[in-house]
Amino acid sequence: MSKAPTLTLTALIFVAMTIGVHSAATAKVTSNPNIVIIFADDLGYGDVGCYGATKIATPNIDRLASQGMKFTDAHSAASLCSPSRYGLLTGRAPWRLHRKGNGYRLSPGQMTLAAFLKDSGYTSAAIGKWHLGYSKDWNKLPITGPLEVGFDYHFGVPQNHNDSTRAFIENHDLVGRKPGEAYRIVKERDFPEGLAEPRVEDQVDSTLTKKAVEFIRRNAENRFLLYFTPCAPHTHVTPAATFRGTSDAGLFGDHVQELDSHVGTILSTLDELRLTENTVVIFASDNGSTPKDFKGTNGVRLNLANDSGDIRKKFKTAKEDAKKLGHVTNGPWRDGKGYAYEGGHRVPLIFRWPGKIVAGTSSACTTSLTDLFATAADIVDRDLPAEEAEDSFSLLPVLLGKKDQIAGRDTVFILGNGKDSSVAVCTGKWKLIVRYGSDQDLGHELYDLTEDPGEVKNLVDEHPEIVKQLAASFQRAEAEGRTRP
Repeated sequence: MSKAPTLTLTALIFVAMTIGVHSAATAKVTSNPNIVIIFADDLGYGDVGCYGATKIATPNIDRLASQGMKFTDAHSAASLCSPSRYGLLTGRAPWRLHRKGNGYRLSPGQMTLAAFLKDSGYTSAAIGKWHLGYSKDWNKLPITGPLEVGFDYHFGVPQNHNDSTRAFIENHDLVGRKPGEAYRIVKERDFPEGLAEPRVEDQVDSTLTKKAVEFIRRNAENRFLLYFTPCAPHTHVTPAATFRGTSDAGLFGDHVQELDSHVGTILSTLDELRLTENTVVIFASDNGSTPKDFKGTNGVRLNLANDSGDIRKKFKTAKEDAKKLGHVTNGPWRDGKGYAYEGGHRVPLIFRWPGKIVAGTSSACTTSLTDLFATAADIVDRDLPAEEAEDSFSLLPVLLGKKDQIAGRDTVFILGNGKDSSVAVCTGKWKLIVRYGSDQDLGHELYDLTEDPGEVKNLVDEHPEIVKQLAASFQRAEAEGRTRP
């Protein structure tokens, strides 16, 4: 019978030291959870089952809520797409830039959540709608964008699935560029020149989800941040053929149900790879839904894989049809995207972290999505740089059940960014809409959201002391250049 080789004392010490080093390294790698942010596009507060939808089924999003914590007083950083994304990734309130519209950009080297987490060993991906700017000349490579602000991988669409670029961008170049030909958008032409593979609108989110799953699989042994930003249910309302006719809210409901299915694919992938227990999943929307349809196509045709269900006509009235069928996209809140009223920025927000967040809980904490930056920093047990994420507060004590509200902050400031220069000052009960600059003559509006969630009765004249108090808090926040201590 052969004998196992005898190890010398020196060899035993070396093996023990090696095991110790390996164990320490492993402990370091596994000490922090993965972070997956699923950021829907124009999904209203009332579009999700766990927030009251009855005509639309969202079992996967509802599953997140049943396994984690649902917030009922959460606000996007703005009521438009681009500034909202700016606020989430930087932790800085976009109203500080005093800019109207969607023209928000991140500059190369600017601190973002991805750049911050890189120093904690995270590999990160921005997959989906970007809408925070690339370099201007797409025929001059590299096309700069997410990789210059801390992300390690990018696959996405510049603005949304129906934008005029009709292209995907992967890392530093267009997908499907024709070799030797210049890329050029031609007005009222269906597809740009120089692009061999134009996007197919009803397949965009399926493609993005596939790329997100590939990223998770590639990094299953690492710590990763996935910033996954599908396009649904942003107009044009073009769900994939598989989902058409599946909801009780028409084509719009079908589009939301497609979004939910993609959420389910992400969750199933985490389950399959046994990553669920050590992954924080965050689900939210970039702003409220648009109550009305966007009926134009800028002179070009929809590019669809399947024309079933008369989709070319139905997409033009999808939200009107959903409303006629009894669906209320923004729930009890007034108006929607582009306005300072609650429907524009009160959004679904769900966190799941098994073993840390008590399943099936709900929080009425007033929060903004700018708080995701500080929350992630708290999760990885790092202090924020004093000069960064100046409007971000950690939600971790609330998530862990130690606090009901965020310590040191009782007011959030949300960029309305619609037809006037406005900021919503939200405290839970009281809501002041402040107008500034050239629009200050339009006056302020004050609402008691506890008694008047629909913001019907303006109480400015009845409560001048509340108006003064909230207006002063906004002026102080602006003068100090930050709200985080």
